[in-house]
Amino acid sequence: MLLAPINNEKFKYEHLIANPQNLEEIKSFFVEKPSGKGLEKYLKLLAETEEYNRSNRTYIVRDKETNEIAAYFSLRVGSFTLKEQMQNDDDASKYTVPSVEISNFAVNSAYREKHPEVKKIGEQVFTRFIIPTVNYGAELFGIQAIHIYALPQDDLIDHYGSFGFSRLPKEMEEYIHKHLKPDYDDKCIFMYQIL
Repeated sequence: MLLAPINNEKFKYEHLIANPQNLEEIKSFFVEKPSGKGLEKYLKLLAETEEYNRSNRTYIVRDKETNEIAAYFSLRVGSFTLKEQMQNDDDASKYTVPSVEISNFAVNSAYREKHPEVKKIGEQVFTRFIIPTVNYGAELFGIQAIHIYALPQDDLIDHYGSFGFSRLPKEMEEYIHKHLKPDYDDKCIFMYQIL
């Protein structure tokens, strides 16, 4: 069920299990970069199961004109800890930030190859679909941030930085990696954005 129907000039999105056709069509989704194969595998093998056990929500982004799958993203609730420096004190206070994790986010390489004229697909998905969906959720319950475990590639880290994501200081990043990071995100880099 799509809680916040959003469209832009080029794309629309829908919940993965809102349409049985989605489950068939995701079989042709592929990610060209070897480092992104886990995102492809997740969509094809795990996304439906995690929908039914409520551990993740996956959304398919389609071209409004051709109805082709252009991208997908998955969201789930979470939290992380930040330190706040106290006035007149060397100690820092830790506090929990309620957040939404972008647990999966990929552009369909098949769509990109077929439509090279369509630029900045990932940016459109992020600004036109992910952020409004998270803000819609924030109206219903407490969400103060978005976070992601990014693949440890400088170009990708810079790319997420251009979307407004930040890294934590080294000490806090190590704390997150030790206490909160999922095993399957082993070498990934924690990044966050306050809403």
